[in-house]
Amino acid sequence: MKILLINGSPRANGNTAIALHEMEKVFATEGVETEYIQVGNKPIRGCMACGACANAGKCVFDDIVNEVAPKFEQCDGIVLGSPVYYASANATLVAFLDRLFYSTSFDKTMKVGASVVVARRGGLSATFDELNKYFTIAGMPVASSQYWNSIHGSQLGEAQSDAEGLQTMRTLARNMAFLVKSIALGKEKFGLPEKESRVATNFIR
Repeated sequence: MKILLINGSPRANGNTAIALHEMEKVFATEGVETEYIQVGNKPIRGCMACGACANAGKCVFDDIVNEVAPKFEQCDGIVLGSPVYYASANATLVAFLDRLFYSTSFDKTMKVGASVVVARRGGLSATFDELNKYFTIAGMPVASSQYWNSIHGSQLGEAQSDAEGLQTMRTLARNMAFLVKSIALGKEKFGLPEKESRVATNFIR
């Protein structure tokens, strides 16, 4: 079992990192391997809708997106961590995710996804919803906790004082580990759900 931890904060050792590392400790006790990947401080440009990835099998911009893609294919789950800016995720993380999900054609069905959001005060639920949409369009179950997956902190290290937020991270990690293990057993016994041929309808004809 392996889970990717994606830090979308430009601050490599900020409050988002505290949240992800709290989960990392639990995954270790659960026997789940993790890989921690920092993307929020990388120069990642957005998708330009060229469509070349459909033929090339990867994004035309050869950066960390293409580095992470094979790791994403092999992993059993992925955690997205982001600070909250204007009630939304860090734009660098969004650019990374747009290109990662769009340029990879492998089946993501039943990989477990979880999003973790960090803010001084507000905008947490809007960002939480924004990140979860990447999972739900890809057939990925979303891991939940005892509360929305959020933690508070403004100044560097303040998240360490949010006792409820840290507990939410630990509970999320335990639940996610259980889901990943359960899905692995389910796939072994029952296989993946049957897939229909994709039907795509347009509003403009």
